[in-house]
Amino acid sequence: MSAAVRTCAVIPTYDNPLTIGRVVSEVRRHVEDVIIVDDGGHADAVRALDAICDQPAALVIHRERNGGKGAAVKTGLHTARELGYTHALQIDADGQHATADIPKFLAHAAERPEAAVLGHPVFDATMPRGRRAAHALTNFMVFLQTGGRYIVDPQCGFRVYPVEAALAVGARGDRMDFDIEIAVRLHWAGVPIVNVPTGVRYLPAADGGTSHFRPVRDNVAISWMHARLLFTSVLWRLGLAGRRAP
Repeated sequence: MSAAVRTCAVIPTYDNPLTIGRVVSEVRRHVEDVIIVDDGGHADAVRALDAICDQPAALVIHRERNGGKGAAVKTGLHTARELGYTHALQIDADGQHATADIPKFLAHAAERPEAAVLGHPVFDATMPRGRRAAHALTNFMVFLQTGGRYIVDPQCGFRVYPVEAALAVGARGDRMDFDIEIAVRLHWAGVPIVNVPTGVRYLPAADGGTSHFRPVRDNVAISWMHARLLFTSVLWRLGLAGRRAP
């Protein structure tokens, strides 16, 4: 990787005691420095994170209250900037993502350090049927908001951010709406988007698979976010918004 690029991993976690240790170990095969943000997890999760604290180059930050995945990622990004990292690899703590693909993401970030490298999820048969329709709807909304298929799928939490650019766009979402919103705002800000296909699997509960998606709360937040972004994109296209249109 280029000498100008200094990368850490940011892993948001909320009650993933069965998977967090393995995910951190696999990530550290490719990225030495890891920032884990515990989003107000319960006792079992905290004990699992205490064991990780003993590992070199692994920093665990405990948020007092659960604020949502987006809030946890923001905490990780701010910490990364304070520690002097230029780029942050974001990956979920639930074991869904193919950590073997991390070198592909890092290679793209090294080749184009100004770009955001976003995972394009390739789902297998473990994906719940109901999720497919929701994914398709969000992808269509993002197509409208960006005016093209610049972002193949904004919902995958496996990506590499240029830290300064990610913080500068000011994504407002704090929960499951964050991944979508920040991808759109990065595109609006002129940050190049590199889409990288990567496998995604849903683990059974016995193996630590868990979903913190709350259908009512999170769907309302995502719907409101889409309305805001679409309204803003329309204003830009009409020349009525104060900021430069994409």
